[in-house]
Amino acid sequence: MSVKSDEEILANSMYEDDPNGNSAPTTTDDQEVEQPMVHKATTQTGTPITSPRWGPQNKGAQELASLYSPGKRAQEIFCVYACLGLMALNLILIVKHMRWERINVAFVSALCGIITADFASGLVHWAADTWGSVDLPLIGKNFLRPFREHHLDPTSITRHDFIETNGDNFMVGIPILGYLAHYFYVKSPYEIQQHFGWISYVFLCSIFVAMTNQIHKWSHTYWGLPKWVQLLQSCHIILPRKHHRIHHVAPHETYFCITTGWLNWPLERIRFWCTLEIIIEHFTGLKPRDDDMKWAKKLT
Repeated sequence: MSVKSDEEILANSMYEDDPNGNSAPTTTDDQEVEQPMVHKATTQTGTPITSPRWGPQNKGAQELASLYSPGKRAQEIFCVYACLGLMALNLILIVKHMRWERINVAFVSALCGIITADFASGLVHWAADTWGSVDLPLIGKNFLRPFREHHLDPTSITRHDFIETNGDNFMVGIPILGYLAHYFYVKSPYEIQQHFGWISYVFLCSIFVAMTNQIHKWSHTYWGLPKWVQLLQSCHIILPRKHHRIHHVAPHETYFCITTGWLNWPLERIRFWCTLEIIIEHFTGLKPRDDDMKWAKKLT
């Protein structure tokens, strides 16, 4: 059972079948209902004005998008090509050393790797959504900025190309896949067979970590998805669109895992994220999602 009702999700999240229009939904008898997607304010003379709460017309989203720099782009290009090369190299080495008698071990280990990747995606997503500021040196504009932009303009990710979408996650995969390739070259064939389960775990975990933001992008894409992607979503092998929409209910405090989403429900049941937030706030005095709320209130 969802932690939020369908009504709450619809009332408080962006209507992605009309991603950039911020248009109001209608009731069954075509009467317009209250619009939750705009901020209402007044000018100095008291004249009411309306500013989009979500989408590319939101002022905060526009400012955040403008902070994407050429240096950041260069880093992403390098990381994508380096990681793709390491993926191909490790796949060749795994196929070379594959033995049928190790298939069961490899399958179970790979499944554990996917679960680990899902948890890692939730942990990073929660940390970047909840703590820190865009004004922080180095990590603010380079790594926290996309998370703030995404909450104000969720479908911006669908307008990012492959490089911008995946650069940061592919960067995470480089040292892990680099170590794995090194392991193949320094270990004997016997040692590789003895540790083939561990190798399968590391490889699949790395692949799913690297592909997390592409999977995330697909969860916001409502038109033109390949049939095989839709099949994986419908089987909940990767993050489904309806499942991820729960996270985009303001104030974005739940369902942080975005690789498969398998761990979202159990983590919510044990109140994992909110317990961490209570502990951190108690010892540091920091308020969760304080910076995220600041950008959400930016109208001009």
